[in-house]
Amino acid sequence: MAKAKNKVIAGHLNGADITTFLGDIQISCFNGNAFIKKSTVANIEVVTSETKRDTGSTIARGLVGGVLLGPVGLVGGALLGKNNDIHTLSITFKDGKKSLIEVDDKIYKDIIKKLY
Repeated sequence: MAKAKNKVIAGHLNGADITTFLGDIQISCFNGNAFIKKSTVANIEVVTSETKRDTGSTIARGLVGGVLLGPVGLVGGALLGKNNDIHTLSITFKDGKKSLIEVDDKIYKDIIKKLY
């Protein structure tokens, strides 16, 4: 199962966690903190966006569908497995520092809303 790390994967604050709390998007680690918002971000670029199917969810839903509805339910349940969207973004802060981050779809949407 591939899930987004919700972390900085390169550059400024490498290894830091990315969280949302009360509408703020924060990059935090022992080296320091940064906020992702209009007043701190100069530029943001989408490097990659990919969707991966959650294998565990696909198998579980397929088995439940198979038990309830037979072979048709098995296929239908498997098709309903969860997708995990992973977005890699390059952020340039107004102070010139850069971070490459990997986030899930929820945090990605929060970032887009925050910077709109």
